[in-house]
Amino acid sequence: MPTLDRQESVFVLDLGDGENRFHPDWVASVGAALDEVEKAGGPRALVTAATGKFYSNGLDLDWLFAHADQHQEYVVSVQELFARLLALPVITVAALQGHTFAAGAMFSLAHDFRVMRADRGFWCLPEVDINIPFTPGMSALVQARLAPQTAHRAMVTAHRYGGSDAEAAGIVDQAVAEDAVRAAAVALAQAQVDKAGDTLGTVKARMYGPALALLRDTTAPLG
Repeated sequence: MPTLDRQESVFVLDLGDGENRFHPDWVASVGAALDEVEKAGGPRALVTAATGKFYSNGLDLDWLFAHADQHQEYVVSVQELFARLLALPVITVAALQGHTFAAGAMFSLAHDFRVMRADRGFWCLPEVDINIPFTPGMSALVQARLAPQTAHRAMVTAHRYGGSDAEAAGIVDQAVAEDAVRAAAVALAQAQVDKAGDTLGTVKARMYGPALALLRDTTAPLG
């Protein structure tokens, strides 16, 4: 399960060492960590990271298929997590040390910045290949955070981006060596700790207003 640590003014949320899929308990744990970061006060920033082969492999489809009657509330909870992170009143940095797929990739886009391993691992939105359409909120999130050409290619072709390709496409801000991913993310976050506060939260809320509205719209189609 995710664990939250603090390095001076930077909170580091380790998502886990498995596939880090969005099981309801995992979603709740990440949400509780965001609550702690938001309530902390003072200069601060957030880095999310993971250990092992995956940063996050997306929705927990095994759980979802076994609990089809909870599909609506499950997707609502995932989208609310994206919205929380997108509008969080602190600078956020995703440290992508491994594969970042589907909802995991969308979760990374909800951060302000991304640092990715250059030599191995892929960032990918495979929805068109696995026949799961993006919800309106998810589409809005991707399109709000990526250049139009990049969003189109990522969403329509399910292209797998390695670290260097992701940097060139503007999906990530830095592509670095494996052993530098987390440290680079923490350094990037540390440089922005003084931005935390209500003004930053308002800037984000207004900048991403349309995407946030769709992510929080429980009346929109969610499947």
